[in-house]
Amino acid sequence: MSESVFITCAVTGSGDTASKSEHVPVTPQQIAADSIAAAQAGAAIVHLHVRDPETGAPARATELYAEAVEIIRASDTDVVVNLTSGMGGDLTLGSVEAPLPLSDIGTDMAGATERVEHVLAIKPEITTLDCGSMNFGHGDYVMTNTPAMLAAMGEQIRDAGVRPEIEVFDTGHLWQAKSLVKAGIIEDPVMIQLCMGIPWGAPNDLNTFMAMRNNIPDDWTFSAFSIGADQLKYVALAALAGGNVRVGLEDNLYLQRGQLATNAELVERAAHILKGMNIEIAGPDEVRSRLKLQRHG
Repeated sequence: MSESVFITCAVTGSGDTASKSEHVPVTPQQIAADSIAAAQAGAAIVHLHVRDPETGAPARATELYAEAVEIIRASDTDVVVNLTSGMGGDLTLGSVEAPLPLSDIGTDMAGATERVEHVLAIKPEITTLDCGSMNFGHGDYVMTNTPAMLAAMGEQIRDAGVRPEIEVFDTGHLWQAKSLVKAGIIEDPVMIQLCMGIPWGAPNDLNTFMAMRNNIPDDWTFSAFSIGADQLKYVALAALAGGNVRVGLEDNLYLQRGQLATNAELVERAAHILKGMNIEIAGPDEVRSRLKLQRHG
């Protein structure tokens, strides 16, 4: 078990959650405010998506990211900023009988440079790299990240001096991650996130989790999370397995049954769980030192 554990707060995500909870931040100002509150509650890292301020739909406009990050960086609260680069790999088939042409609803396919445009412009300390393709959720939606796309995105992220956090949704994604490291596209220190329980990736049972965890090289830094009601359980499980933790409204809307949560409340609960286990919580400077992050802003 690690001597200290850092908490990542996934602040808003891109799912249809804004209609389910009034606490899900939508505008850049709300996303920044929630990020600052999460940091004050104990999160060392905030992981950010952005949304259309009018509709709450997922977006990837650089100006929306820039506005949120500028507010965070200008605040008196220190936190490591982690921007998603997962947007732009969304493919939805037309139907089971006529898969082509692709559906206009839910399909958002972009090239490697466009997918990391906001990362290159803003240069956060960390950005996520979804390390593989998979059926995602229900219907005809496929999360699409080919080996060639990952290599091209990874090279641009590396050259920008941004640390990639490799998002691993299944065992094959971990295999893919190792190949990117071997090719020099992802450099040491390697940072990965085990994303458990997301249909139809790795289920969040203990045997699957430990199989994934046991295949992580010893010199990599890893975090792990699950979704919904299992999110807070994974705080303890990830820490006991020697990893770091992630909570936040991207993955779970509730503090307990029937009680909607805020991001700060989820971070506070995670910190309470870790402190109850006599685990020290790492701050942003310790994370920067451990992961050799570059501060650009």
